Amino acid sequence: MIVSFMTYLLTSVTSPKIVYIPQGSVFKSISHLQSEGVNLYKIDAFILRILGKPQQGWIDIKEEKMSRLSYLYRLTTAKAATRVITLIPGETSTVFLQQLSETLSLDREQLRSAYEKHAPYKEGNFVPDTYSIPNGISEEDLILHLLNESEKKMQSWAKEYNKEYNREKWLQIVTKASVIQKEAASLSDMPYVSSVIDNRIKEGMRLQMDGTLNYGEFSHQKVTARRIRTDRTPYNTYKNKGLPQYPVCNVSKEAIDAALNPTQTDYLYFVRGKNGEHIYSSYFSTHRKNIVNATK
Repeated sequence: MIVSFMTYLLTSVTSPKIVYIPQGSVFKSISHLQSEGVNLYKIDAFILRILGKPQQGWIDIKEEKMSRLSYLYRLTTAKAATRVITLIPGETSTVFLQQLSETLSLDREQLRSAYEKHAPYKEGNFVPDTYSIPNGISEEDLILHLLNESEKKMQSWAKEYNKEYNREKWLQIVTKASVIQKEAASLSDMPYVSSVIDNRIKEGMRLQMDGTLNYGEFSHQKVTARRIRTDRTPYNTYKNKGLPQYPVCNVSKEAIDAALNPTQTDYLYFVRGKNGEHIYSSYFSTHRKNIVNATK
């Protein structure tokens, strides 16, 4: 038995040079690595517990093939050099991929290709957060990691709000939240914007919200009258009724909360006032006066 065990420890393990170890037990670490295609088994969890506690986060194994004992030991000692990048709430994936390319010196086209291959939606797949990314990670592995971590977070949000995490239904929530994210002047403003969205849809009115035109590469561009006239995409809520077909940006938990819990009002209009906050109204005549006052 001793000879068999020693022979087992000397068998080879094939693994990516850089792997991600999630928080949790040793068994969870081994299970995650198995899901990534690393040829590990349940007994390796017991061996790993004897060697020490696996590092959490990104691990730089440095070699793709080594003995099982060496591999398990490196899980307890190695750590990858990382760089930090932040996705802010309301940013589009197009801009975020550009930031990833520039900050991490990765190929923008390969990032875009991996995103289009693996992302379930056109937009709204990432959870805004600060991410620690290892040097040397491939474009596809990075996109898969960000998408997986974001989906786990969204699943936890759905559970918190007692919502079934169904991708089609969740897409509708994220889409509404993305409009709120682009339009709201502050966090406290979000439930009111959510209310206006619901009220205008209920009345059969177009949303007519500039923020929906800040999609993709237009994330930070001012929406002009010409743009409103010429944009023929489903994002143009001046021309199309209801919410856009897809989210217009990546959303925060606060925007999700506002989408699910709008303030109960009869507001149909709002305009940004001189102090930067929105002024709401239920009648167009009042709305016109508010516009005049806001521009004085």
